[in-house]
Amino acid sequence: MLPGGHEDAELHRLTQEGALPQRSVVHREEKPGLTLCRKVCYAVGGIPYQMTGNAIGFFLQIFLLDVVQMEPLHASLIIFLGRAWDAVTDPAIGFLVSKSPRRKYGKLVPWIACSMPFGVLCYCMMWSTLSDATPASLKFLWYLFMYSFFQTCMTCYHVPYSSLTMFLGGTQRDRDSATAYRMGMEVFSTLLGSGIQGQIVGHYHTRMMNSCYVSNETLPNTSTYSLTDSLENTVRPGPSVPCSSCKLWGRCRWPCCQLCAWYPHCHCVLSLVFQRRAYIFASLVLGSIYCLSCLILIFGVREQPGPLSPLGKVELPFASCLRMVVGHKPYTQLLCGFLFASLAFQITQGIFAFFCTHAAGLAGKFQHLVLIMLVTASLSIPFWQWFLGRFGKKTAASLGLALIIPALVAVTQVMHSFLAFIFLVIMAGCSMAVLYLLPWSMLPDTVDDFMLRNPSCFNLEALFYSFYVFFNKFAGGLAVGISTLSLHFAGYHAGDCKYNPSVILTLQLLMAPVPISLLLIAIVIFCLHPINEERRKQMRMEMEAMGHQVQRGSRE
Repeated sequence: MLPGGHEDAELHRLTQEGALPQRSVVHREEKPGLTLCRKVCYAVGGIPYQMTGNAIGFFLQIFLLDVVQMEPLHASLIIFLGRAWDAVTDPAIGFLVSKSPRRKYGKLVPWIACSMPFGVLCYCMMWSTLSDATPASLKFLWYLFMYSFFQTCMTCYHVPYSSLTMFLGGTQRDRDSATAYRMGMEVFSTLLGSGIQGQIVGHYHTRMMNSCYVSNETLPNTSTYSLTDSLENTVRPGPSVPCSSCKLWGRCRWPCCQLCAWYPHCHCVLSLVFQRRAYIFASLVLGSIYCLSCLILIFGVREQPGPLSPLGKVELPFASCLRMVVGHKPYTQLLCGFLFASLAFQITQGIFAFFCTHAAGLAGKFQHLVLIMLVTASLSIPFWQWFLGRFGKKTAASLGLALIIPALVAVTQVMHSFLAFIFLVIMAGCSMAVLYLLPWSMLPDTVDDFMLRNPSCFNLEALFYSFYVFFNKFAGGLAVGISTLSLHFAGYHAGDCKYNPSVILTLQLLMAPVPISLLLIAIVIFCLHPINEERRKQMRMEMEAMGHQVQRGSRE
């Protein structure tokens, strides 16, 4: 962006040449910008999506397998079908949001407000545990429905929220600044979600493993499931007497003291009971943060229509809208660049724990490296926001994505050195901040370009953002499939203490050559993106002129 005086001089020159109407000259100082309070309130609204998504990503699989004690096939089907349903609903919800009319409280905010209570309820119910006597088929249907319905509610929240970027008011620079605040808050929420849930339930997972390990030494043929069944089916009462074998409490607090005689290590069952309660408590804590963040967004942000974004109801059918959106070349290029960059990062993130454990000799330390990476990404977002304003978005995207390439190369060469890995993940965190910030900062410019080139097509912002979210989720599913199939064909078996060289080689390929190739493709696409700083300046002047024309028409 150029200084305000240069932009105003350019606008005056175009006016004198007849490119714009004479009365369309407007100084930037006359247009009110976004206040810091509104930017912060808008950024806080991004917490629920990233917070709950990371908690589910880290803990849902282990919850279904170890806490609910579901079959691995059923757990995998729940996660796969839930993700597939989540991806399909994005374009559908985006079109429904575009078709919805503007009401008293706006067009987007009612979607956010109405989806919030159902989302919080489904999130809490998803982490509740059914009785062990419940048939496996009913368990499968219950968790599949809760997971899918929660993802639908979150889509109804996130698509309007991300589209709200176009209706915050202010200038392009204000909008970019609000996006930077949002991305910084979303990176922080990844730490918040995994950190809170991990601190609450992680202790019980450790206790459960220790307890079951002791129990297996004395009762090798007795499973935790049979212990729980016996505990629930026992009806013989007894006094509460001291019990030396109940190491969890030191005193048998169950209504039957004979259990401790039958199962000397019933504290394993007690650990499972309190582990289930811990998951419910963690869901209530995160659900409360979800609700509070949504309320701050609703009461702190007001939708402001623009000259090309009247917040009305789209009149075109879905097929016509889809053809127009996909047919816009700058948007298609941005989608492709975002897809390749997101795929590269998500492959790296998904394989990082396996690589550190089995190839780099850093088992038990990868969680510290992930924390350092996320903190670095959060702290470097302000720098990249300054950099894109100084040197342009295309330059920032290309340089930022290229920053992780030497780090990935070095990671595969440096082994058993925790300090070296710290330096490398700091570089990766700086590059990750670019992935969080730049694609979402470039999307509003692409939407503006579409609106200026198609002035008769209104209210398609939600559809643009919904396809953006869809491609991000598609990249996540594709990354899981690529890494899982690669390890399968390499001969990976869970529980093996030592892996063959083909597995190690596969981990190294997934950690460096594959994501580097994808990143190079993304960098080339971003370099060829047609919207540069000159085009952004031209779009700004055209929209200011059109806004002034609209105001003049309303006065007349």
